[in-house]
Formats: sequence, C-alpha cells, structure tokens
Amino acid sequence: MQEVYEFLKKCGTYFIATMDGDQPRVRPFGTVEIFENKLYIQTGKVKNVSKQIKANPKIEICALADGKWIRIEAVAVEDDRIEPKQHMLDAYPQLKSMYAADDDNTQVLYLTNATATIASFTEPPRVIKF
Repeated sequence: MQEVYEFLKKCGTYFIATMDGDQPRVRPFGTVEIFENKLYIQTGKVKNVSKQIKANPKIEICALADGKWIRIEAVAVEDDRIEPKQHMLDAYPQLKSMYAADDDNTQVLYLTNATATIASFTEPPRVIKF
C-alpha cells in the first residue's frame, strides 16, 4: 500500500472513475493519505462523485508518472469519524477554506479490496493487493 500511496502522491493529480447509473464518470482528484494503515481519499458529500460512490462503491483510479501508470480497482468505504477527516485536512491545509472536519460536507473514504497494477511499456506489470 505504501508504494501505491507514494505513486499517487508523486502524480499529484489522479483520475477516479465511478458509475452514474449506466454512465461512467471520470474526474480529477488530488488527495491521498494513509491513516490507521488504510489508504484514504477525500471529497465533499454534496458532490455528484459522493452520491455515485454511495450508490455503487466500486471505483477505479488511474494515474501517470515518469512513464509508468497505475490502475487501482477498489471499494471505497466512508469513514465519518472526525479523526481521519482532520488528518486529511492537516495534510492538505488548502482545503480548510472549503472543508472542516466537523462539517456535514467533508467526506473521507478508505480503499478496501484493492488491486493496484503499476505498468509501463518497458517493464512487466506489478500487482499490489491491499
């Protein structure tokens, strides 16, 4: 999981895919943190992505850095506790102008049943499960 975290941090921006009924939706994300040995992402509950994850928590993430790419299949699980929300906001202080750990909007989700594949055109793919 640490390698997946470091890859996403290096990318800065990654793309998350969700389902909206029968229509896939993809959008950029930039938050990723490890908290209590779980990989977390963050969004707002008022956003469509939050509603889509609630309806179908299966997501995919894709990112590219240094000629390699990562694809992650996972289930996103909401953690509504203050502690992981505050951890994320402390790691990304620029979000504090839009979010607070105790508001009704901040949402953090950890990835479970995750399979990450790191690949390139020059190396065989590596699979990491967490």
